[in-house]
Amino acid sequence: MERTNWTDIEFILVGLSEYPRAEKILFVMCLLIYLVILLGNSTLIILTLLDSRLHTPMYFFLGNLSFLDIWYTSSFIPTMLIHFLSEKKTISFTRCVVQMSVTFTMGSTECVLLAVMAYDRYVAICVPLRYPIIMSKALCIRMAALSWGLGFLNTLTETILAIRLPFCGKNVINHFVCEILAFVKLACTDISLNEITIMLGNVIFLFAPLLLICVSYIFILSTVLRIKSAGGRKKAFSTCSAHITVVTLFYGSILFIFMKPNSKDSASDKLIAFSYGVVTPMLNPIIYSLRNTEVHAAIRKLRARLVLEERKMNLHL
Repeated sequence: MERTNWTDIEFILVGLSEYPRAEKILFVMCLLIYLVILLGNSTLIILTLLDSRLHTPMYFFLGNLSFLDIWYTSSFIPTMLIHFLSEKKTISFTRCVVQMSVTFTMGSTECVLLAVMAYDRYVAICVPLRYPIIMSKALCIRMAALSWGLGFLNTLTETILAIRLPFCGKNVINHFVCEILAFVKLACTDISLNEITIMLGNVIFLFAPLLLICVSYIFILSTVLRIKSAGGRKKAFSTCSAHITVVTLFYGSILFIFMKPNSKDSASDKLIAFSYGVVTPMLNPIIYSLRNTEVHAAIRKLRARLVLEERKMNLHL
């Protein structure tokens, strides 16, 4: 069978086409959530850059996480919003591959980055006196670069294998976005190699970082339980609570989505995928800002600076 030219291929993203009223509701929800994602994560990035008190490894990695969430959601939410209000829900081959590659890169990178952040908490609590030495600026940059590099290499491998496949017939993806497993299943050839590499990638980038996170928190828990004062234990746990919450949300939804044996065809599975892709990036800055005195102080400082700049401008006028 002859391979179709890439420029001639279009994919249909079904989403919730059978529930048009639900799509209108999701459009409003998704638009509001996207605005919160942009505002919340951009604010955190700005704060970590401008406030010297936030120039620490934890906030450096948090800034990377916020940057990642902005790119991740921006790769598919605008298209998804258009499709919610449009009867024609098609996407070109090139746009589908770009969307699939960006989302897969960001997802893989976030897995590694969450493990790196767990290691940061381990060093901060278990060996606090050596924390400034171990978590040096150079090491933090290398660890962040490693997270991004591994995510990119994983996606590069999967994408190269995927785009070499021949496509024919009606290319219907029963999802909101171009998802790699649904993408390769549309090929009119054997996809065993693709399925094996996707499964291996999922195991490596899901379970290996999760194992490192669990090991880190076992050591953290062991250290915290040896602290005699209740106040000291509470303070130690409070420094990890935000990260634990984010990890639980992230892995709880992503493990259900990618490790489920059957295809994601039901409306409930699509909504769970929607919550992973949209709700989790919205909650990340909220979780890290809630009850965080350092972030609150940085926000007050930034607000005071903006008020001062506004007064200076008014005086000049």
